[in-house]
Amino acid sequence: MTLLSLSHVTKIYRQGGMLGRRLITAVNDVSFELGDEPEILSIVGESGSGKSTVAAMILGQTEPSEGALQFAGKTVAIHSRAERTAFMKEVQPVLQNPFEAFNPLKRVDRYLFETARNFSAGKRPDRQQAEKMADAALHHVGLTLEEVKGRFPHELSGGQLQRVAIARALIPQPRLLVADEPVSMVDASLRMAIVNLFGRLKSELGLSIIYITHDLATAYYVSDNIIIMRKGEIVERGRARTVLDDPQHEYSRALKDAVLAADFSGVG
Repeated sequence: MTLLSLSHVTKIYRQGGMLGRRLITAVNDVSFELGDEPEILSIVGESGSGKSTVAAMILGQTEPSEGALQFAGKTVAIHSRAERTAFMKEVQPVLQNPFEAFNPLKRVDRYLFETARNFSAGKRPDRQQAEKMADAALHHVGLTLEEVKGRFPHELSGGQLQRVAIARALIPQPRLLVADEPVSMVDASLRMAIVNLFGRLKSELGLSIIYITHDLATAYYVSDNIIIMRKGEIVERGRARTVLDDPQHEYSRALKDAVLAADFSGVG
């Protein structure tokens, strides 16, 4: 069974007013699949490559202009709150900047409890049950409810807050995480810890993860498969280490050459 399928997906944006309108193709004729077996698929490219637009379409935040996008055999089309809730039980985002994902005036544990109540299967859990669900999710990311309970976002480090965001995404027990540049705002010393966390979540929870990044080194380290995008199009794809050990497309080679530690054999 195919978990996720994009078939000839294109996204065109219209910019400007009536007198100066122009069309911008953010994604052009993109196709790929995720099978039912858990995997980490990295989508790599520079700013403007279209990778975040692909993530937004997968998350149902914007619809393709052309082509078909399906999750678990059903077209991703969200037109109501009920459809959004049902979809987000299966597919959860992890955003680039954890500080933008949390209201600075709201304690982070409230986000966890609300997620437990809103996305729980069956009867709405009470406070004690919600706390247990939150604590279990936090344990998966190396934290405990005791560590974050009652604390505001600014009282946590960027790395801690990103792990809380990941824990929040785990509470509905989704089948797919879409992580859009999840380590770009985190201190360099903590990036590999979060990347390693994705690997553990795949193994322990059977999660598939789409890892959107411009960081070839972490993509090489954590990915099963990789897609490289340029100007809205896929220019290369395949097993991550095969592609990055011996890139065939000139853009892929240029990306690799631009990395300071271009010898990927020392990673992982």
